[in-house]
Amino acid sequence: MHTQYYCQDSPALGRQIEYKVYGHKGRPVLFIPCQDGRFYDFENFHMADTWAPWIDSGKVMVCAIDTIDAETWSNPGGDPRWRICRYEQWIRSITDEIIPFLRQLANECNGWTGHPDVMAFGCSLGATHAANLYFRRPDLFDGLLALSGIYSAEYGFGAYMDDLVYKNSPTHYLGGMPKDHPYITLYNQKKAVICSGQGPWEMPDSTRNLQRILEDKGIHAWVDLWGMDCSHDWYWWYKQVEYFVPYLLGEK
Repeated sequence: MHTQYYCQDSPALGRQIEYKVYGHKGRPVLFIPCQDGRFYDFENFHMADTWAPWIDSGKVMVCAIDTIDAETWSNPGGDPRWRICRYEQWIRSITDEIIPFLRQLANECNGWTGHPDVMAFGCSLGATHAANLYFRRPDLFDGLLALSGIYSAEYGFGAYMDDLVYKNSPTHYLGGMPKDHPYITLYNQKKAVICSGQGPWEMPDSTRNLQRILEDKGIHAWVDLWGMDCSHDWYWWYKQVEYFVPYLLGEK
């Protein structure tokens, strides 16, 4: 498997960021690790092995990045305004720095021109971030695979609410979105999969709540709840990737 490691300055975060790209060509995919995760979790937890058939065949290039959850969503003792501002800086580092780089790399590797869209993928809190990016920026993301996510910012910020928390809480901003909002047309031109198990350590009610909102707004997405045996674990996420990726790539 072809891999490339990068370390560069991030003006949005005010520090260096690290990420790694798996694959030599194909559709760009952004992987966001689980809570407090690092870019190398994609490889260390064997998710790269699960994606290998599509990576090695040149169908996808996966860019694995770092979270800053320890400063933001996983830092309940910190000032909530500072934490959400810091999270917004992380969002900008992705949308303004990593995505342009990934688009350029995809063009170079595939012989494309233009601005290829990116699929967002994550598990657990990584799914929360992936869904937030997809729903906030349908101009950048054309696919979503969100596994075992939580779709309200209450998970990280409790009862605290301000303009930025609202902006980063999908159940809040989608719930408040007018049914004629132009983003809905964009969502419905894309493919989104949102899946949760109902077994140990899963929180399927968050997925159910998001599903109700999407249906009410006329937003098309494949929302799938797996059984009571399906736990919040990598073993099940591997199975879900194998099941859903062919649909997202138009293979079935």
